[in-house]
Amino acid sequence: MERYSRQVLFAPIGENGQQALMQKHIFIVGAGALGTANAEMLARAGVGKITIIDRDYVEWSNLQRQQMYVEDDAMNRLPKAIAIKNHLGKINSEVTVEAYVDDVTSANIEEWIDGVDVIVDSTDNFETRLLINDVSAKHKIPWVYGGCVGSYGLSFTVIPAKTPCLHCLLKHIPFDGLTCDTVGVISPIVSMVTSHQTTEVLKLLVGDEENLRSKLVSFDLWKNQYSAINMERLKNDACPTCGTDPVYPYLTAEMETKAAVLCGRDTVQIRPKSGNQLSFASIAERVKPIADAFLENPFLMSFTFGEHRIVLFQDGRALIHGTKDIAEAKTLYHRYIG
Repeated sequence: MERYSRQVLFAPIGENGQQALMQKHIFIVGAGALGTANAEMLARAGVGKITIIDRDYVEWSNLQRQQMYVEDDAMNRLPKAIAIKNHLGKINSEVTVEAYVDDVTSANIEEWIDGVDVIVDSTDNFETRLLINDVSAKHKIPWVYGGCVGSYGLSFTVIPAKTPCLHCLLKHIPFDGLTCDTVGVISPIVSMVTSHQTTEVLKLLVGDEENLRSKLVSFDLWKNQYSAINMERLKNDACPTCGTDPVYPYLTAEMETKAAVLCGRDTVQIRPKSGNQLSFASIAERVKPIADAFLENPFLMSFTFGEHRIVLFQDGRALIHGTKDIAEAKTLYHRYIG
């Protein structure tokens, strides 16, 4: 136990808590900025098993804030899940790490959660978060939400049957489609969000629910703003995810983004979930200043980033030219459209 001696000295964890941590299993969705930081802290803390899933690979722009990745990872375009497993093995060989290069969908998410004690949200889009939210409620697994962009971040802990779920909070969480790729991000906000997330995860794993944070916290490090909002009254008995008659809508295929490679073309078509409404004006405002080329008419907009061209239609459908890789196309869609 010498390895964890300083953590054992911390009374809320102690020897019993440390033994508990070493028997626990966490599931991290996403191996980007939030995923790498959460995974590293939890591996160093001695969590017994970490399962992590990500569909993307390491790029040079990731190195500014996605800790653990190194230049060789970006140079070799190593899948993030594989890179993070390699680095975690060097940090703590006692931790079992399972890493998967895959996309989380309604068809497979329930396969990943067998024996999982806590789910950690480290993804970059609300569609996946709502999928996590549904599977959490259905299988009674707590999860910790986190997000950041620019210098702004927020976090909330969802305990099935006790707290409001993400679906309950949708109208109350600031979300305007901004992403790190359109407005940037600074690394300190990543550390701030993951510190809140990992602390909540540790409380859950050692059974200290009494000290769990019951509020949604948000902060802007650049503007020196911090707030904590009590969300208890927002729990909705009519919620389709956590209400009295749940149907778990995001575990159904019709609520997912559809993607297909177009025959004979180096193009993937992305069709968002039903009912998805896009604001062309806000997307143009975000994308136009950073695109290599931009074109807009009353029917569509087209913008180019390097070897990829995205053509976006009014109904939210998009053609991602320059790839036949569905995972890459989805990443580009969420990166620039939200």
